[in-house]
Amino acid sequence: MTLALPAASSSSSWRQPSILPGFGLSLGITISALSLVVLIPLAALFLKAASAGPADIWAIIASPRTQAALRLSFGAAAFSAIVNAIFGLIIAWVLVRYRFPGRRLLDAAVDLPFALPTAVAGISLAAIYAPNGWIGSLLAPFDIKVAYTPLGVMVALIFIGLPFVVRTVQPVLEEADIETEEAAALLGASRLRTIFRVILPGIVPALLTGFVLAFARAVGEYGSVIFIAGNVPMVSEIAPLLIVIRLEQFDYAGASVVAMIMLIVSFSLILAINAIQAWSRGRLGHV
Repeated sequence: MTLALPAASSSSSWRQPSILPGFGLSLGITISALSLVVLIPLAALFLKAASAGPADIWAIIASPRTQAALRLSFGAAAFSAIVNAIFGLIIAWVLVRYRFPGRRLLDAAVDLPFALPTAVAGISLAAIYAPNGWIGSLLAPFDIKVAYTPLGVMVALIFIGLPFVVRTVQPVLEEADIETEEAAALLGASRLRTIFRVILPGIVPALLTGFVLAFARAVGEYGSVIFIAGNVPMVSEIAPLLIVIRLEQFDYAGASVVAMIMLIVSFSLILAINAIQAWSRGRLGHV
């Protein structure tokens, strides 16, 4: 005699009990907080920019001054993020893999751009890299000008973005399995091959994350840049400064248009980089 088991309901096949309770409440709080802090202000920005009208929006976008400011902001941000990715990786490697006198002091100094007010950083950089400054006076004989030029913008953005890469890559290096490197060396792999085939693939996602954070921070930087940039229109004027100038002229719609352009371009670039990061993680998981 066989016993017939009751058929499971169709809903039980897709409804899985949650391991942690309170998902509905947590999701509601998350969406509410995200809406209040991010989504609603951004929606207000787009509405204010739309109030300028299509003709005025296009005139602001096509303005040579706006385009020059956007090129400088995004170009300097991308360059500084690349430089920070290279040197941030080296600094994180040194802090994790080596022990030397003053290591803790150097580790703490990495966080100084986080704690230092941006205006103080800008004034300090301008004083150091000015033609009569400590470093500027050494570069003057070679006709290299840093302060009050686009190069000064890049220096300021490198300064404020470096900690993002170091603090993102450092924990990954600390958790890396050194035995894998030792196994690669025992199998005859050279040091250079071990770095590119064993070490780097594991830290590429973290390195890309640090790059994105440094880039996003640099695009909107204002305080540390205006003191060293020179703020010359069409030469060393950044987009955030252009927004402030329009606000001082009570052109709120025009300022919102420039901010909207920066937001769209920044979000598109970050979305593309995140897609590359997800692809690299998926590829690493199949290795």
